[in-house]
Amino acid sequence: MSHKHETLLRTLFHDPVSGNIHWREVESLLKHLGAEVEQLSGARLRVKLNGVEGILHRPHHSNVLDRSGVKHLREYLAHARVTPSLYEERSA
Repeated sequence: MSHKHETLLRTLFHDPVSGNIHWREVESLLKHLGAEVEQLSGARLRVKLNGVEGILHRPHHSNVLDRSGVKHLREYLAHARVTPSLYEERSA
């Protein structure tokens, strides 16, 4: 994983929740992790990663995720077993 993706993953799971995460960076991370992304109606996406399927929402009026969007993404990644600590275990 690139340094950029590692930093983004740590930022997603860092408290307090960041309100400055760009959606294009999230899409890049998901693709790098091997997620299958399917466009649904509107701003919804069906994402399948490590056998876990979830619905994510693109930001509507900007390209930056709000705090609730970051929390939702964090929950999905945790269910898909993609967290900074789990990633570091696999890399070691």
